[in-house]
Amino acid sequence: MPTRISRDEAWSLLSDWVRSQSLRRHCLTVEAAMVAFAQRDGEDAELWGVTGLLHDADYERFPDMDDGQAGHPRTIIAELERRDAPPEMVRAIAAHASYLGVAAESPMERTLVAVDELCGFLVACAYVRPEGIRGLTPKSVKKKLKQPSFAAAVSREDVRGGAEQLGADFDQHVAFVIAALEARADELELHGRDAGTAA
Repeated sequence: MPTRISRDEAWSLLSDWVRSQSLRRHCLTVEAAMVAFAQRDGEDAELWGVTGLLHDADYERFPDMDDGQAGHPRTIIAELERRDAPPEMVRAIAAHASYLGVAAESPMERTLVAVDELCGFLVACAYVRPEGIRGLTPKSVKKKLKQPSFAAAVSREDVRGGAEQLGADFDQHVAFVIAALEARADELELHGRDAGTAA
C-alpha cells in the first residue's frame, strides 16, 4: 500500500531541500492553488496540496532538466518513490515536466500543469504592484503577458495552454488562481508594499 505523505512531512522535506525563499514561495503558491481547485471540485485537498508543494522540491539542488540520471524533477520523483508515495502524486509531478514525456491526463495532473507557470507569473505581477496580489485582475495579467520582457522566464504558452487543457475560460481560470493566492496573501508575502499602512 502506498504511504500517504502528510502536509507536515512534505513541508519538512521542502524545508530541508530548498533554501531559496523565492522557490519556497513558488511551491507554496502552487500548493494554495491546488488546494483551492481540489476543494472546489470535491477532490483530496491534502493530496493535491502536497503534490503542488513538492513539485519543484529538487529544483534548487538539481536544476539541470537535461540530466537523465538526476535533474529536475527526477530527483524528487525518486525520493517520493523511495518513500512509497501515492503513485498519482509521483505521476503528476512527472507530468508537469513536459520533457519527461508523461502526458497530463488526470484532473490533478492537468491542474498542476495549469497553475504552475501561472502562479509564477502572478507572483511577478504582485511584486510590481503597491497593493500586491490584492485587486489584481485578469485584464491586468493579460496585459503583462503581452510584454515579453516582463517575467521573461515564464512560458506564455504554458500559461495559456494550461487553462485550455482544463477546458477553462482563461479569464475565469486566472481569477480563480488570483483568489486562491489572495486568500493566503500574508502567508505568501504577496500583500504588497501598502499592507498595513493607513489609507
